[in-house]
Amino acid sequence: MAQGLIEVERKFVPGPDTEKRLQELGGTLVHRFTFRDTYYDTTELSLMRSDHWLRQREGSGWELKCPGKAGIPGPHTEYIELTSEPEIVAQLRELLGAEELGAGSVAAVLGSLGLQEVASFVTNRSAWKLMFSGAEKEPLLRVDLDTADFGYAVGEVEALVHEVAEVPAALEKILSLSSMLGVPTQEKAPAKLIVYLQRFRPEDYQRLLEPTLSEKPQGANKHSDRSLDYNVTS
Repeated sequence: MAQGLIEVERKFVPGPDTEKRLQELGGTLVHRFTFRDTYYDTTELSLMRSDHWLRQREGSGWELKCPGKAGIPGPHTEYIELTSEPEIVAQLRELLGAEELGAGSVAAVLGSLGLQEVASFVTNRSAWKLMFSGAEKEPLLRVDLDTADFGYAVGEVEALVHEVAEVPAALEKILSLSSMLGVPTQEKAPAKLIVYLQRFRPEDYQRLLEPTLSEKPQGANKHSDRSLDYNVTS
């Protein structure tokens, strides 16, 4: 898989004064924009149940999130984000046991791989940035405040770093900023997709809660309670 920047993020539930607090902390509003995300999977949710997430974002193209190797203890997960269509198709072929399938665009192989739309929704986002400590070498923090068209609001504090060794410091900055924004230490805000499935596709949501063959029955659900993620972007 391609390697690149590491994205460290924490999801939280924004309050009515979150933007005001960001301004007080020196944050800058970068822009406000609207986009549609559409997610694809098999009828059995083979991708999501193996912690892979295939998305097409309006204006941005395709993305496949694949689980990485967790290297830091705590309530976070690691993902490698694939955005190159040839890499996405190759990974999908391997995941779904279709190595014999020829190359092509993601859209061209959806039917052959048994992939179909499972969720589609519009998000209104305000994107902010701020230098948390003011030091040039410290990671620039970004805050995205999202409201989906089905009424769910969620925020993300995130930083981009170049090396795995920088992840702990980035996590510390993110947690500190989260605290300044009034986010409870143990708060775990689910992703928009999880809430969408819970509300509109409850059978699929319950399917996600079922343990896979590689999980112990008593294991905690890893899909619905994500609060911190660090992703390797390509």
